[in-house]
Amino acid sequence: MLNLPIMMPFVNLSAQRDAYRQELEKAEKAVLDSGCYIGGPEVQSLERELSAYCGGVQTVTCGSGTQAIEIALMVLGLEPGDQVIVPDFTFIAPAECVAKLGGIPDFADIDPKTLQIDPESVKNLVGPKTKGIIAVNLFGQCAPYEALRKIADQHGLWILEDSAQAFGATYTAGGNTHRACTFGDISITSFYPSKPLGCYGDGGAIFTANAEYADRARLIANHGSRERYRHVEIGVNGRLDALQTAVLRVKLRHLDRELEQRRQNAKIYDVFFAGLSGFTPQAIAAGNTSTYAQYTVLAENRGEFIARLNAVGIPYCIHYPMPLHRQACFDVAAGGANSANCPVTEKICRQVISLPFCAFTDVKGVVEKLR
Repeated sequence: MLNLPIMMPFVNLSAQRDAYRQELEKAEKAVLDSGCYIGGPEVQSLERELSAYCGGVQTVTCGSGTQAIEIALMVLGLEPGDQVIVPDFTFIAPAECVAKLGGIPDFADIDPKTLQIDPESVKNLVGPKTKGIIAVNLFGQCAPYEALRKIADQHGLWILEDSAQAFGATYTAGGNTHRACTFGDISITSFYPSKPLGCYGDGGAIFTANAEYADRARLIANHGSRERYRHVEIGVNGRLDALQTAVLRVKLRHLDRELEQRRQNAKIYDVFFAGLSGFTPQAIAAGNTSTYAQYTVLAENRGEFIARLNAVGIPYCIHYPMPLHRQACFDVAAGGANSANCPVTEKICRQVISLPFCAFTDVKGVVEKLR
């Protein structure tokens, strides 16, 4: 019988629940006893609290981060044949939603250090059919919005900020610091359980300072209806249930403390990898703070490092093993969009690896096992 080491959790959600158990159980019971499970005062309270946290933008909750992107694109008026610039190195959802609505994703390369979308690559992709840019706040830090906004303004494009991994991050430009979810014409986040602010299922939210966009997002998320059984346009079932909302309201109260602990944990990893050759952690750009949704490094010999992790019982994830432009679905859905030229992404996909990480991860224990 093999004597394999016991794997620690990649994200320690059980420890987080234990820390807030009394608050969570009280909040969950209140919703269950209320009989109001969809919408209602709990959801309205969360939307107000999220808006306040982000500095006053309007918030519309929905069923997932992916659904938030789809609704946001509908609000922005994406039509079949429209082209949207998206990063080649990220989760599939942004490009997937563009293609699902009949748009064409154009894949931009990334910065080799921060791993964020590269503004120079974006510039080279702008064409007569380009309508907007989706910027992803990858692994918890904000994309280079100052440069992206200049491109967008020059060409009359909108920006959709995908902050699924970075709710609570900050970005400083021109001496002003703002939180994530405030840099796009419309912005989104995800409440998937492993996110820095996560519920116990799927959930998402849309943020905008544009009152008309907020109103239309709420309309679309409710089957295109403001009045029961009166539908003014095609929408979706985009509701966040009250039980998930109760969980999020408890966790939101602890978010800033958790983010600080994540930063402290990241420093421990940073010091460890600084003493090793062949490893480069994701760089955090000047002016950024990160939520460290993942702690990600580039390993020159990833296969060797994976063998080392397996030997001592440390889990890992590869975010992401394949450039989006090489995914078979886009050859069909986007009319051959996988002809993109993104050499940095190609290289990064062969090197990138993420280690166990959250506010409750024993990072010192991980490092000791790797010494």
